[in-house]
Amino acid sequence: MSELFDAIDALLASRATLPPPEERRRLRKAHGLTVDEVAGALKVRRATVSGWESGKTEPRPPERDAYARLLDGLAKLYPADTDANSDTPAQDTAVRGESTGAPHQAAAEPPPLPAPLAAPPAPEKVSPPASVPASPAPRATRPSSAAPPHPVPGSRPPALSAERNAPSRPADTLTAPTEASSPAPAPRQPSTPHRSSGRKAGRGSTAPQPRGADPRFANGPLAVVDIDDDGQALAYCVGGLVLDIPAASLPALVEWTLTEARLGAPRLHGAGRDADPLLVLTGAACERFGLPPRLTPEERLDGRLPEDHRAVEQLAGAEWLLTRRGLGPWAWIYRPAQGGRRQCVQLCIPSWDALDARHWHGAADLPPAELARLLGTYASRVLTPRGTTAVTGLELMTALRPPTRAGAPDETGRRHSEHNPGSLGRDAIDCAPCEAPDGHPLLADLPRFHQRGPAEMLLEEAYDWTRPLTDAECMRRHLVGIDVNMAFAAASNGAIVGLAQPPVHVTGPRFDAKVPGAWLVDLSHVDLSRVKVGKQWHTLVADQLPSPFTPSGERPDGPAWYATPTVAYAVELGYDVAPAEAWIRPESGRFLDDWYKRLRDAYVATMADLGVTEDLGPAELLAAMDDHKRRDPGAAIVVSAIKATVKGGIGKLRERPRGDGWRPGQPWPALARPTWRPDIRAAVISRARVGMHRKIVALAAATGRYPVAVLSDCAVYAADGPSPLDVLPYDTDGRTVPGSFRIGVSPGMVKHEGTQSVLWAEGLREEYGQELNLARYIKTGDIAAQDTGE
Repeated sequence: MSELFDAIDALLASRATLPPPEERRRLRKAHGLTVDEVAGALKVRRATVSGWESGKTEPRPPERDAYARLLDGLAKLYPADTDANSDTPAQDTAVRGESTGAPHQAAAEPPPLPAPLAAPPAPEKVSPPASVPASPAPRATRPSSAAPPHPVPGSRPPALSAERNAPSRPADTLTAPTEASSPAPAPRQPSTPHRSSGRKAGRGSTAPQPRGADPRFANGPLAVVDIDDDGQALAYCVGGLVLDIPAASLPALVEWTLTEARLGAPRLHGAGRDADPLLVLTGAACERFGLPPRLTPEERLDGRLPEDHRAVEQLAGAEWLLTRRGLGPWAWIYRPAQGGRRQCVQLCIPSWDALDARHWHGAADLPPAELARLLGTYASRVLTPRGTTAVTGLELMTALRPPTRAGAPDETGRRHSEHNPGSLGRDAIDCAPCEAPDGHPLLADLPRFHQRGPAEMLLEEAYDWTRPLTDAECMRRHLVGIDVNMAFAAASNGAIVGLAQPPVHVTGPRFDAKVPGAWLVDLSHVDLSRVKVGKQWHTLVADQLPSPFTPSGERPDGPAWYATPTVAYAVELGYDVAPAEAWIRPESGRFLDDWYKRLRDAYVATMADLGVTEDLGPAELLAAMDDHKRRDPGAAIVVSAIKATVKGGIGKLRERPRGDGWRPGQPWPALARPTWRPDIRAAVISRARVGMHRKIVALAAATGRYPVAVLSDCAVYAADGPSPLDVLPYDTDGRTVPGSFRIGVSPGMVKHEGTQSVLWAEGLREEYGQELNLARYIKTGDIAAQDTGE
């Protein structure tokens, strides 16, 4: 009989009722669980749990029963009608060595993503209400399944409270600069009487916040501040909300932001900190608040206003502080944390060149509502900008893997911070001598004009390789460039890198592909004319292939320092290696995985806004990529910024000294960062270059096609037709050469970079020499004077 009961229980379990996908995600995040933790407990793949939470798939027995049990238990802990500020069991947290006994709130869902980045309708002014109710903000309600996932264009989030003397709510206060979130005292009211009102386009009741949204940041991560025709200062927020700003001075603007604006973003990790509110000031707003609309040449050179500028003195008089950057294009205005509560506002001033035109293109010239929508998309999908895209890329690493977390309470019940496993820690560590760039203090004893060679320094850089066309290639009509999407991001996924411990020197080590580090080894014996692809040996034309071991593509001629992925690839090709010495990292992990996933999701989502989606076949994707940037110029700018965040973030891991005051052998500020890690940069670039070579070899082994030029993530092939489909073979089922290039939108897949004629290439090389890398100019066909040294 018990067997029958078991069978009945199994049938019931197979039909166990599960909450909708968005509720599954909410419950997991409310308890501070990661997708990996849930997947590990249920013994399924991470992608499986992600599919359950997105609604793409449904769990099946026996996992369904266990998953239903987990969700049922979480639902009892975090019922659906619980406010974001309710007291729920949560893990305590502390950051940067500070201690706190305050419980932390689980990371909430990010603010709603902006609607597609088309120009929003002009906001309609709404008169301020006569009074403000003292009750808390409306409780979030769950949207129906038929509701759109993002705000409808023209809709507006909740309006801001109006009168100065209205009772303040805890949800409007700030969290600590270095501590976990905790209830904050009632904020100070600005010293100048003012009015404040929300402005919504059209009529309607207060828009509900999405489930899990943090009411402290109800108005989004940032606002663009501008002055209207009536002289009123306005804050254009994400989602189309426009707020009146009552402040008449820069200190008052900061006070208003911290006490009433409800700007900011929740932390991305339970042990991290919430993002500070960001104000983007237009030129008109600069003038209103006592700042010059543009910097003088001297100020531009210094990167800030002088200390005796009136605005700087006003801030000091109001007891506000500036970081060492001062009041420049990106500025932080703060007061020391009081009671573990952060008081900080970040400024971005586009007219002072805060938004680099190389990455943000024409964003600085957009109307304020469009700029708010564009920056809001980036902030929601990546991170609230912290400076340049490179700075933001580096900050995103720390935001996703904070250096410390709250430890167990001591005998007094007090919690102290401890190292967060999997992070780089809070302290900077020295690099290995071979990893140090020229001028590093570790190299201070070298002769002044000594040039280090490959046997003295680790030189892992991207490809810059080219070769002459063969006679057969000259008979073809076209040169087709294919470009790897987000190559450095793809290379960071799964990269095993050193963590918080310094490198250890070993002599005569046995190579281990699972140990990150730098290895002194001779790879000159690797013969590319015969290599192993998978389990089979193949004979290739070696002089038509770049070497995978050098950025120039030239075959190494002796021992050299290589990162682990490069040496591992030599083994993969079928050759033995015998390192003479190494600097290895005993503590290691996949530090960049979460960084990759967030940037990957941001890139794919924004490309989808442009009509380029993951479900498109090769021909469909190539067609969708034609003029895709014109469909939504704002989204195209966000894509550019995301790609720059990847490259810049990796580059910042080995930031070089800047300024005229530095001398070789002296330390520079970046060396004090835990994220100054040239070894991690080398590992990512090594993986990117090796991955490129692996695809090239797989294609050559299967088709006999070889590249004529490779530049970083772009490879150029001779072809009879102008399309990548004339280079990459696809069968009727959409399958191509395993391990080679695949057309798609995801990082690591390829798109069309550009096509030129073979006659174009012959003409350029006849004029500028055979060494000219055609991959550099394949996109437009143009060659600039600075590229040729003229």
